[in-house]
Amino acid sequence: MKKIVLILLIILSFIGCSTAYKNITAQMPDLTQFNDGVYRGVYDLSGTPVKVTLDVNIENNKISNIEIIQHRRSPFGKKAENIIEHIIERQSLDIDAVSGATASSISILKAIENALQ
Repeated sequence: MKKIVLILLIILSFIGCSTAYKNITAQMPDLTQFNDGVYRGVYDLSGTPVKVTLDVNIENNKISNIEIIQHRRSPFGKKAENIIEHIIERQSLDIDAVSGATASSISILKAIENALQ
């Protein structure tokens, strides 16, 4: 019973704050301004339980890898991590959020942006 109540509270918290993050966007910086290396980014999505810490590897002015260090999320948020492949492939943060994992998707994008500021 306690698990059901907890899950319902998590779901309600996401429904209640869903409009709070719909207008959040992430901008890709000019990667030619970065030396090769690993850059750490964090994003804590206000009003939700979602927080992401990740490392972005830059090689030859391109994102070569993104490693999630911590992803505090709802049970649905794990699938948002699939956007990492698209970000590396497209070298862009202009990626659609994963349906059902919008908060985590946005947090991953913003953590990458923060790593590269």
